[in-house]
Amino acid sequence: QVQLVESGGGLVQPGGSLRLSCAASGNIFSIITMGWYRQAPGKRREFVATITRDGSTNYADTVKGRFTISRDNAQNTAYLQMNSLQPEDTAVYYCHAGAVVTMGVKVSPYNYWGQGTQVTVSS
Repeated sequence: QVQLVESGGGLVQPGGSLRLSCAASGNIFSIITMGWYRQAPGKRREFVATITRDGSTNYADTVKGRFTISRDNAQNTAYLQMNSLQPEDTAVYYCHAGAVVTMGVKVSPYNYWGQGTQVTVSS
């Protein structure tokens, strides 16, 4: 079991910056990949960025060059540095963790989600 808690959202003007944090607790050793997704009003949830256990990153084309995903040394907290924010970035941002749990000979994949944090970009 993994719990994810996001923080750092808020209201920012176009061109501004925000840094989101996602703190993982519980069975953090099971986490393979952490990432960020977002959902704007009236739209489906979309991929933003992911980071693997070895530090490899992947970004959506819409945020490439503006957003940076990272994690701390303990690999139990993920961050999303968001620069040059635009109104189209307005959404609820959700932290995601992909995990694998082994119990005996049974190996099970799990997907965990945080509660979301609101990011609003407006002048």
